[in-house]
Amino acid sequence: MTLPALRPGAPASAVSDAYTRLAEVFPGLRANVLPDGQETPRGTGWVRADELAEGGDALDAFLDWDHAQMVRDYDRRPRPDVVAGFGLHRYAWPACLLVTVPWFLHRRVPRIPVESVSFQRELGRMSVRVTEFACLPDDPAAVLPGARPVPDEAALRDAVLAAVAEHMGPVLDGFQPRMRRGRRALWGMATDEVVEGLWYIAHLLGEERRAMAELEALLPGSAKPYVGTAGFRELAGPNGESLPTRDRVSCCLFYTLRPDDTCVTCPRTCDADRVRKLTPGH
Repeated sequence: MTLPALRPGAPASAVSDAYTRLAEVFPGLRANVLPDGQETPRGTGWVRADELAEGGDALDAFLDWDHAQMVRDYDRRPRPDVVAGFGLHRYAWPACLLVTVPWFLHRRVPRIPVESVSFQRELGRMSVRVTEFACLPDDPAAVLPGARPVPDEAALRDAVLAAVAEHMGPVLDGFQPRMRRGRRALWGMATDEVVEGLWYIAHLLGEERRAMAELEALLPGSAKPYVGTAGFRELAGPNGESLPTRDRVSCCLFYTLRPDDTCVTCPRTCDADRVRKLTPGH
């Protein structure tokens, strides 16, 4: 894959181009790299990842939004652990993309500790400060401050897993008291967010098959604290066409709101229902 050169006069950020491309194919999420000296966004609707990790008032306010939305849209009073699971998903899905999209597009892996990321969920905005990133030795960005060249693709995959774990570990700690799940189950959820987020974005980019292969190499089943593999498999459609699917490690508990409506990759969804949901025109 040809790597992009740094544009003359462009801000010295190794990941800005990747985030721009992400917003082009998925306008519901826009990630902004903070320049040196600029304050982290604060104010109405913004929450910092380290505040979520603390598990205090900021997390309560964050989950109040999920609770109100679930009551409004599903006319049910959700269990507190279900609310927490939805809130975790709605944060972790875009947060993981901050790491996986630059890796997938440009082979650059930013470190994003929790103090470096802020989220405005209603606007679909994320703000991130990147001071260090891993890249391959021949990447033009290897000359930038904060670049950490690694020898090969395997080492770069290790950097992806380490960057996501550094960010998500404290966030899972913050959410855990509100969820009826142990550490393994929580890391199963994080594994699903890594896989399904990039898989979806790659589909929009027209590179779904490449993403599936990359994710299978990233998560072979032995990468702790992650749980399980990427979990992809193929189903046959009504006319023999191939329908890619995967088996989630975790369940989002949506069935507690709508018992007859499960996600297509849910462990509770049988293959016949998956084929029906994946067939065009369904």
